[in-house]
Amino acid sequence: MRRLLFAAGVLVFAAGIQLFVFTELTATRFAWTVEPPLTAAFLGASYWASVALEWTAARERVWARARVAAPAVFVFTTLTLVATLLHLDRFHLGDGFGFSTRLVTWVWIATYAVVPPLMLVLMVVQGRITGADPARSARLPRWLRALLIVEAVLLGAIGGALFVDPVGMSPIWPWALTPLTARAVGAWLVGIGIAAAHSAIENDFRRVRPAAVSYVLLGVLHGVAVARYPNQIEWGVAAWTYMVIIAISVAAGLYTWRVAARMETRLA
Repeated sequence: MRRLLFAAGVLVFAAGIQLFVFTELTATRFAWTVEPPLTAAFLGASYWASVALEWTAARERVWARARVAAPAVFVFTTLTLVATLLHLDRFHLGDGFGFSTRLVTWVWIATYAVVPPLMLVLMVVQGRITGADPARSARLPRWLRALLIVEAVLLGAIGGALFVDPVGMSPIWPWALTPLTARAVGAWLVGIGIAAAHSAIENDFRRVRPAAVSYVLLGVLHGVAVARYPNQIEWGVAAWTYMVIIAISVAAGLYTWRVAARMETRLA
């Protein structure tokens, strides 16, 4: 599991470079053309935030303090595999694309074909290892658990709607989405919602630290993405709700991260 999380982190870091750095060059540097650029920046920000989740979890020595990453990664990669197969015609596979572009595309497909089943097997194996979880050393305050539950329900519902009905539900999003990008965004929202719900269930600052680190980076990078392309957003209720969620993610993540760090120092 540790090796898979480290390897997955490397792959998603590379995807983040393609999407967040070369945001407007996805026609030649990514597995499929992402329009508008704000969507590419959104996806790249999410990939880089997931690096923090996976690598922080991989460095933990106790499974109970790392497992918050596993279900979220499994659900996200599974949904992304489904989205890829449903929209395979949109991917850069034909002879009209350059070798490097097609190589990136095949790496994408191979990654999402391998990671979900491998993650599932490893979660089962990990779950069968004998032993008990360490006692919860610092439970989350009620307000934070309530916030995580609300976020899980909200993001799960929106993400699920975008994934199931990308054409009909795209208007609820604050900028234009294609069926493929709606499902890609939806997969991320569901995955983030799973992480929030799992954090509420774990109910311990030390156990949710990987998610807290990821949430801080997620909010900051999404804020940068919006700052880069403000004109691509339709500034209405949906857009401002999105901005509020970004702000809450950063604040709650920083708070949780800080308390978890204090606990690590105190108990070291």
